[in-house]
Amino acid sequence: MELLSPVGNFDHLIAAVQNGTDAVYLGANNFNARANAQNFDKNELKNAIRYARKRGVDVHLTLNTLLFNNEIKEALTLAKFAYECGITAIIGQDIGLAVELIKYFPDLPIHASTQMTISNQYGVQLMEKLGLKRVVLARELSLEEIANIRKNTNLELECFGHGALCVAYSGQCLFSSMVGKRSGNRGLCAGPCRLHYNLLKNGNNKENGYLLSPKDICTLQILPQLIDCGIDSLKIEGRKKSYEYVSIVTKIYRKYIDLAKDKTKPYQVQDEDLKQLLQIYNRGGMGTGYFENRQNIVYPEKPNHLGIYVGKVKAIFPKKNQVALDLTEKIAMGDVISINENTSYISQIIHGDTVGEIKNIKNIKIGDKVYRIVSHSLNKQQWENHKKELKKVDISCKLYQNR
Repeated sequence: MELLSPVGNFDHLIAAVQNGTDAVYLGANNFNARANAQNFDKNELKNAIRYARKRGVDVHLTLNTLLFNNEIKEALTLAKFAYECGITAIIGQDIGLAVELIKYFPDLPIHASTQMTISNQYGVQLMEKLGLKRVVLARELSLEEIANIRKNTNLELECFGHGALCVAYSGQCLFSSMVGKRSGNRGLCAGPCRLHYNLLKNGNNKENGYLLSPKDICTLQILPQLIDCGIDSLKIEGRKKSYEYVSIVTKIYRKYIDLAKDKTKPYQVQDEDLKQLLQIYNRGGMGTGYFENRQNIVYPEKPNHLGIYVGKVKAIFPKKNQVALDLTEKIAMGDVISINENTSYISQIIHGDTVGEIKNIKNIKIGDKVYRIVSHSLNKQQWENHKKELKKVDISCKLYQNR
C-alpha cells in the first residue's frame, strides 16, 4: 500500500518526504480543488517535483475542478509543463479533461478524483475503458464494497484514510454555491457544512448545533483490512492543514502501514500515537467514517479542532486572569487551551495547576471542561527535524580505486 500525503506548500513537502511518504499530491495556482491553499507557482512546482523525485517520492498534480470549454487549453498547457518537469500522475475531476490528457500524454498516469463519485465496479470499469490508471474511490464506500470492486478491476484503487470528510457525496457540493456564493467544485468551498443550524419539525425547533459537520476519519485500526481489500494507495486529507499535521500524520501512518505489512509482528496501535493524531487535529474525536459502522458520522457540538481533554476548572481568579485546573493530562508553557470556547495561550503556570493569562475569564465557570488544542512540545518536535535529510534512498553503484 502506497502512503499519499497532502502538500500545500514547500514546507509541507519536506515534512511529508522526510517522514516517509511514498507519494504526495499538490496543486498549482489554477484548476485545483484547494484554491485557497498556498499552492505552487510554476517555478515552485518544478522545484517540488525535482525535490521529491530525487528522493524516490512520486508527485501527483491536482487538476481536480470542473472546467469550462474556454479553460481546457490553459489546463492542458499546465499539464504539459508538469509533464515536462517529471510529474508522476495527474488527478482529475472533469472527465472531459481526463480524456484530453490521456490523448495528449499517453504515458502519463491519469487518476479519477474522488469527486467523480465512482462508487461501484461499473464506474471503475468505465474509467479503465477510457484509459485511466487509478480511481480515487468515493468516500462513502464500505470495506465490503471496496473488496467487491477490487475483484472486478485491474485499475489501481486509492481511498482517503485520514482527515476531514465532506457531508456532500464525495465533495460534489452545490450547497457552498447556494449559501456562500462560492463553488466547491471550482476549488472555493465556503464550508457551509461547518455552520450552525436549527432543525425544525412542524415549525418547532427540534435540534440545533453543527448538524452537518462530519467527524474526521482515522483508519489506523483497520489498515490491515484496507490492505486485504486491495487498496493500493492510502490518502491523507489536509492540503490546508499545518506543517505539524502533515509531519505527524505521515510519520504515524508510515509506521503502521509498515507494521501491517510485516506478518511476523502483531498489529497493535499504541495509545500514544492515537493521542498525537487527536492532538494535532480532530473534530469531536475520530471514527472510521463509512468503512465500517455508518452511524455517528456527524459531531454537532463543534465544527473545528476539539483538541484533547485535559481537565476541568476548579477555581477562578478573575483579578489575575488565572484559573486553577483539576488536570488529567500535563500541560506546559506555550500550550494553547480552550475553556468554554475561550482560547488562551498559556504564558503563566503557577504551582503546576494554575494558569494564565486567560482571555474572557468572565465567561468561564467552575466545572468547565478544558481542552488542549495546541501542544507546544509536540509541535516543536516536528520542526526540530525540519530540512534535515532523513530520507533513505537505495542506490546501485560501482566504486573504482583511483591509482
